[in-house]
Order: sequence, then C-alpha cells, then structure tokens
Amino acid sequence: MYRFLLTRQWLALALLALVLIPAMVELGFWQLHRHEHKVAQNALISRNLKAKPVPVTSLTSPGHTVPRSDYWRTVTATGTYDSAHEVVVRRRTSADGRIGVHVLIPFDLKGGGTVLVNRGWVPSAASQSAFPHVPLVPEGQVTITGRLKADETTGASGIKDISDLPDRQVMLINSAQGAERLSRPVLGGYIELTAPEPTGGSPELIETPDDASIGPHMAYAVQWWLFAAGVPVGYVVLARREKRDRLEAAAKEAAAGERPAEPEKPEPATA
Repeated sequence: MYRFLLTRQWLALALLALVLIPAMVELGFWQLHRHEHKVAQNALISRNLKAKPVPVTSLTSPGHTVPRSDYWRTVTATGTYDSAHEVVVRRRTSADGRIGVHVLIPFDLKGGGTVLVNRGWVPSAASQSAFPHVPLVPEGQVTITGRLKADETTGASGIKDISDLPDRQVMLINSAQGAERLSRPVLGGYIELTAPEPTGGSPELIETPDDASIGPHMAYAVQWWLFAAGVPVGYVVLARREKRDRLEAAAKEAAAGERPAEPEKPEPATA
C-alpha cells in the first residue's frame, strides 16, 4: 500500500526532508552557541564592572592587545588631555539611535605614556567634511575613570576602514593608528570615559553595557529543533493521508465495477 513512496514525487519529498532535518538541527546548535556566548559575555561584563578600579597601566602597555578577560575593566588614569590631536570617529550612534561621531582624544599620563580616551558621542557637523562642535576638555592635570576596551579592527567591528578622510576624522579606535598619528607610543586599547561627567552633558557618555539581557537565542534554538522534529512527523502524516485517499479511490472504483448493469428494455412489437 505504500508503493507510492517510490514514485518520483515522494522520493523528492523524502530527499528534501533528509536535507532539512540536519540543517535545522545545525541551526538550532548555532543559536544555542550564540546563547552560551551571550551568557558568558554578560557574566564577564558583570564581573569586570564590579571589579575594583585599577590604574590603566597595570592592564595594558604600548603594543599590548587587550585580552577578552579584561574587557570593560574599570581603570583610572591621571594626566593631561592632548586637545591638539583630538579626532572624531565617524558613523557612531547615540543611546537613542542618532547618527553622529565619537570624540577620541590622547591622554598623556603622569609619569609618561599616552592612552586614547573615548569621550563619548556628539552630533555630526552639517557637512561630512567639517569638524563638529566638540566641548573643550579640562585644562591641567585631571584624574579620569573609564572602561578598558580593546582596539577596534575592520574584521571585529564590522566597520570598513577608509584612508581618504577629512582632517581629524577616523573610522576606527585603534591604538596602533593613534601611535602613527602622534608619532609616539600609545597604550594598547583605549578608555571609554565614565567620569568625570562632562559639563552640560556633552559629549554624551557611552552607556554601561547591558549584562542582563540574553536575547531570544535559546528560544530560536528550541524552535529550530521543533521544526526538525516536525519534518518526519509531517512526512508520515502526508504518507498516511495519501494512503487513505488511495484506498478510498480504489474502493469507489471497486464499487462502481460491482454495480449490476441495467436490463435492456424490450423493443416495441411491430405490426
């Protein structure tokens, strides 16, 4: 009764099912891995934000690659801002989604050394080639606090680096590029400023990273696995329905064949 499963149509359906099942299972594991990554990242963010602030020079140095274990660590630095070499980082969004720029400035450390500081977000200028209005930094020696971040790269950040840019504009926050612009060593990574808060609220400080939301990845994983389980179930349901329809059609044909023929009417007598 299931010989129809060997027809071209049903063989193609079976082949499609054999392709879909492992693909959906793999997609489920992909979402599971994203969930696990998000959970681990949230734990790292929470742990590092709660850690005691340390001097930035204790975690990084010129040419140093900031390891993931040190992302978002609270660091302090004492020194002076180098406002003559301040630049803006293009194509950055504010907390409410407005497009603008981040303000990036070298900070010359007391005792020697330079670290890049991301002061926060300001709106772009009316012209892409113009430098936007940026509030002045405090003069003289100051102590700042912020989150340690790793250098941005085109691969990791998803931002394409552009070399032909207007003066004092960059695409990436990168200490190696900063060292080249300044012609002096720069500590690896950069500081995302959190204190002191700027007068008048500009630049807008970057929001503290969210360490609570885990996203819908686990729900998506379960959905993909349910879809994978549903494929063979759907195949069986369709096959049983096809069998039922064929049996009903065969029964109707048999009933029509067994019905007695109507007797012929006698021809009328002729005179």
